[in-house]
Amino acid sequence: MKNYETEARSRWGNTDAYREYERKTKNYTKEKWGEANDGMMAIFAEFAACKENGVSADSTEAQALVAKLQAHITTNYYTCTDEILAGLGKMYIADERFKKNIDKHGEGTAVFASAAIDVYCRK
Repeated sequence: MKNYETEARSRWGNTDAYREYERKTKNYTKEKWGEANDGMMAIFAEFAACKENGVSADSTEAQALVAKLQAHITTNYYTCTDEILAGLGKMYIADERFKKNIDKHGEGTAVFASAAIDVYCRK
């Protein structure tokens, strides 16, 4: 976890979003971190269910999940603008660590979520 913190700080430490993240999470307990992180993974589980049910990335259901993900990030970590969300969507498939973690819910979940995010952010 320390490696991820160092990497995030070096990449985004000078951004308003990172400073907001530090302010918002500085007093998080272990339980609050678990709640926030588990909530995010639950949303990815919903993306996996959509994919498994043959729902398309541009469907109303998938787009509602993108909005839910964006709201979750904003509530728990930092203000997740459409620009930031678009970057996250790309990172979810470009960075194997993220892809592997998201795909724990089913192979291809990261690609599906990324595609849904792309549609959402282009609207």
